[in-house]
Amino acid sequence: MSALLDDSVNRKRYAKPTGDAVLPPTAGKSYGNKAYRWNREKYSRQRRFFDIWTFVLLWLASLWLDSKDWSYWKGVTEEKKVARRRFQAIWVRETLLDLGPTFIKVGQLFSTRADLFPAEYVEELSKLQDRVPAFSYEQLEAIVEQDLGKTVHELYQSFDPVPLAAASLGQVHKAQLHSGPEVVVKVQRPGLRKLFEIDLQILKGIARYFQNHPKWGRGRDWLGIYEECCRILWLEIDYLNEGRNADTFRRNFRDRDWVRVPRVYWRYAAPRVLTLEYLPGIKISHYEALEAAGIDRKSIAQKGAEAYLHQLLNDGFFHADPHPGNIAVSADGDLIFYDFGMMGQIQANVREGLMETLYGIASKDGQRIMDSLINLGALVPTGDMSPVRRSIQYMLDNFMDKPFENQSVSAITDDLYDIAYDQPFRFPATFTFVMRAFSTIEGVGRGLDPEFNFMEVAQPFAMQLMSNGNGHDTTSSIFNELGRQAAQVSSTALGLPRRIEETIDKLEQGDLRIRVRSSETDRLLRRISSVQMGTNYSLLMSAFTLSATILFVSHQVWPALVMALLAVGTGFVLLRLFKRLDRLDRMS
Repeated sequence: MSALLDDSVNRKRYAKPTGDAVLPPTAGKSYGNKAYRWNREKYSRQRRFFDIWTFVLLWLASLWLDSKDWSYWKGVTEEKKVARRRFQAIWVRETLLDLGPTFIKVGQLFSTRADLFPAEYVEELSKLQDRVPAFSYEQLEAIVEQDLGKTVHELYQSFDPVPLAAASLGQVHKAQLHSGPEVVVKVQRPGLRKLFEIDLQILKGIARYFQNHPKWGRGRDWLGIYEECCRILWLEIDYLNEGRNADTFRRNFRDRDWVRVPRVYWRYAAPRVLTLEYLPGIKISHYEALEAAGIDRKSIAQKGAEAYLHQLLNDGFFHADPHPGNIAVSADGDLIFYDFGMMGQIQANVREGLMETLYGIASKDGQRIMDSLINLGALVPTGDMSPVRRSIQYMLDNFMDKPFENQSVSAITDDLYDIAYDQPFRFPATFTFVMRAFSTIEGVGRGLDPEFNFMEVAQPFAMQLMSNGNGHDTTSSIFNELGRQAAQVSSTALGLPRRIEETIDKLEQGDLRIRVRSSETDRLLRRISSVQMGTNYSLLMSAFTLSATILFVSHQVWPALVMALLAVGTGFVLLRLFKRLDRLDRMS
């Protein structure tokens, strides 16, 4: 048993610094020789501006190229589009890692925004883990002395100069206090705040560009997304805030002795330095190690789901990044949570909105769900909401036909995000954090116990939420709901004549316009436009051919060759246009 909890396992286990991936010293050799330009204390504002905007412009150019059918060899297909998006997503993930801490964290945040990015990007960005070289022990000593006012040796009886883990925001070292307890010390990477200030100022200009873009700015609050990213980033590098989160989290579980949270040693805490209790354990996804330790895997799966549901539905204060690297199991079978830099909070009014959504799901009422999502701020109302309502109703009719306990969180989430992309959905960060956490917990639970069903564990909590958590039975809750609906119908009926009169007034005054679309007319207009373009391309090809002939006769070989190539290119485009005209003719 003790062999499972020795220092080598603990090095792999302790919480990653400020939400980043854990990197044992022995695991990072392939990254150790890579020189990152951002890995320094002083940064060039001009160089960062050039690097960041170069990435953005290259990305925009590739997106523009993807939108052109002629850029696909031998014709465009959905499979080719998906393959190209996946290739781009991998390039984006690797480039964000090269750009440094700010963009690594922004990428991780964007991995929760399936309403903004296609599934291929969400999948790749969720893999964004930064394994980077550690900064020097001399730099660490300087930061500790600046923030705590004493040297490392004055503060700690022993201090391991080799970090347990190193990532873009900071690194973790094992130490021992003079009073005896073993601790871990998280120290922030030098110059990080200066880098954030430079990068976030550049990102604000990028957000403005996207907000004003005629295509990408429509229906998107990019400046609002930027402000949200700034808020989360500044909180995550404030170690005092992380310490307060850890204390709150521990208090919320004080009546559950099977959940353990590292204690914060506030005498040794500062904005860039945090000293925490050393709680070793076995990583929750190390299934063989758990088996060897004699720990019941089914019990751990159950505890993990119950712990998260308790955070979400009872406390309203939850761990926003509960991946397997942030949860361990003690020798006694207790759960140990680490890393409280990123936490989520559910406001009281959101609970009401969630209950309304649950009623809509239970009754398969797409309109009611759409209205509740608008009230929650998860859906942006547009002029015509009927396509959105149909999408929601389609999901209800096709994915909610199984019993509640047989549903899969990850499958529902994937279907929801597929429907949401390129629609006016605007999932708040809290919502996406919850859905991602649910999927992670479900995956870990099934790894621990193949028969584990997250929905089955969640059912009592959902019933409690639907009964408003006030001890009334379901029947009473249903009668209350029927009464509320009856009152709503009466109110609607009484207001109907007034609404009809207002609609007629608007029609008379010209404030209400009716727009009619004819598919035949649209097709004819597209054909006329294509014919006009064909005429233009024919004239261009003729001009290029004539110029090439004149130049060749005049013994200007190279200019003639350039003109000939332009003529061939124009002819190629003209042939593709003729094919499109042929398709339009067959459709009519």
